[in-house]
Amino acid sequence: MPSMSRRTLLRSMAVGGAAAAAPALLTACSTSSGDSDVSNAGKKLAPWPKYTPVSGPKPDLAPSEAGVQAGYTSYPADLARSVSRTPGDGSTVRVMSVSFGTPPKPASANRFWAAVEKALGVKIEYTIVPQADYQKKMATVMAGDADTLPDIINVFSGFVLPREAEFVRRRAEDLTPYLSGDAIADYPNLANIPTHAWRDMGRIGGLLYGIPLERPLPGSTLWLNQGMFTDAGMKEGWTADDFAAVAKRATGGRTYALGAAAGSNFGNGFHGAAHNAPQEWAVTEDGTFQPAWADERYKAAIAFQSRLRADGSYHPDATSVSQIDLTTLYYNGTVGSMQDGFGAYLPKYRESKGKLTPAAALPYSVGGEPGGIIAARRSFGYTVLKKAKKERIELLLRILDYLAAPFGSEEWELVHYGVEGTHFTRAADGSPQATKLGEVENNTNLPLKYLAEGPQVLFVPGMPDAVRALHTWQRKVVPHAIRNASFGLQSATKNSQGATLKALVDDTVTGIIAGRLPLSAWDATVKKWRERGGDRMAEEFAKDYAANT
Repeated sequence: MPSMSRRTLLRSMAVGGAAAAAPALLTACSTSSGDSDVSNAGKKLAPWPKYTPVSGPKPDLAPSEAGVQAGYTSYPADLARSVSRTPGDGSTVRVMSVSFGTPPKPASANRFWAAVEKALGVKIEYTIVPQADYQKKMATVMAGDADTLPDIINVFSGFVLPREAEFVRRRAEDLTPYLSGDAIADYPNLANIPTHAWRDMGRIGGLLYGIPLERPLPGSTLWLNQGMFTDAGMKEGWTADDFAAVAKRATGGRTYALGAAAGSNFGNGFHGAAHNAPQEWAVTEDGTFQPAWADERYKAAIAFQSRLRADGSYHPDATSVSQIDLTTLYYNGTVGSMQDGFGAYLPKYRESKGKLTPAAALPYSVGGEPGGIIAARRSFGYTVLKKAKKERIELLLRILDYLAAPFGSEEWELVHYGVEGTHFTRAADGSPQATKLGEVENNTNLPLKYLAEGPQVLFVPGMPDAVRALHTWQRKVVPHAIRNASFGLQSATKNSQGATLKALVDDTVTGIIAGRLPLSAWDATVKKWRERGGDRMAEEFAKDYAANT
């Protein structure tokens, strides 16, 4: 496979300079203004913000350096105050973010919205974009006039946006002077965001343009209806054959063991990781980048899923049902599983209302090898700011610093639960319990958490056993997490063609599993993917990797 190792890159640069190493890349991403040159290679790299953890309540279940989260089986009794003054100046701030919930009531009739505005000291004009519309909306925003941009924009990592990095470099404020190194000390809650989140957000052209939304190490997860799978014979240490047999036994009538949403490739991520296939990109010791698609383990995962579909274990609408509708099918027992982010554990436990017990699936083994899990990008997207004067940027950063308040603080409680007595009451153990109004006017409907958020912890109000189960699961699977080696790196080809190339792969995966294409079609697709830009991506990622290590 034509790929470029770190050693080869360094040798090429020493002999003939960066231009000799990758002339096509430099030609393709150079403009007179330099706005399109998003690579970090050959740039002076801004230091990562200095990580300064804030003191907070001691967890009941300890975190680990490997990535197991801190767990809280009860809500902190004494909340700290993490922001000393109102951050705003009474002005209007226009914001935009993705949303996965129902639209909120308008600001004029929304007490949660009003409470947040009061605490922040600004008026918020919020453009809320449903996940299904996000790519189209962002394309419009990115093509629009600079003057019409919102002040604060959430760039969601769930999609490949064409020329995203170029847009950010051209339109967003360079935050390096405000956040790099010791400068971030002016914003203590932002300084509390761990370095792994900044690294996975990455630099653009060597500079910092955003603030990452920190996420735990476990990524997309197969969520089971534990009772359904246990009754069908699920056991710890199961093999791929055990999984297939359990799924087949759990399926019958109008009940299906496996649910999937349109665009998820039948939940391909879980199975690829269980087969220990790379998660999109792997990197060798010498810096060579290898795509998952060329790995035989990835092909084996597709074949295994095709077997599951042929067994009848998948819901028949697995290629067309929306994620929202799939969630409904999960809660009502029509499907016994669904792939979703690990962070979805909170609504999973809350919305199941005791009708089922959600459980994160342990990966099955293949050929005697323990299965892996998907290691998430530790930044669930990032937030950028519209170019503005220094005073305005500092105001916007103070607002984001407030929203990034840590668990166990008064600010965190307001942003996540609203006002006590209006949006929530206290349970016997002190944990917040949403009122009917709180269920309507909550953080899911007004998704402030996608603008900025403190490091996440394991906590399920009133469900200590759920927290213990999740913590135990993390301790078992975190050592087997498989990371996408391209996180935080730049590739001009991915920036311009990534969406098209990914669609080529996804369409073939779905076609094979659905039975519309033979497995033999996979090799032809991989060849086409490599010729149309995949091999160039490998070279560009290797070059950026060499610059960052």
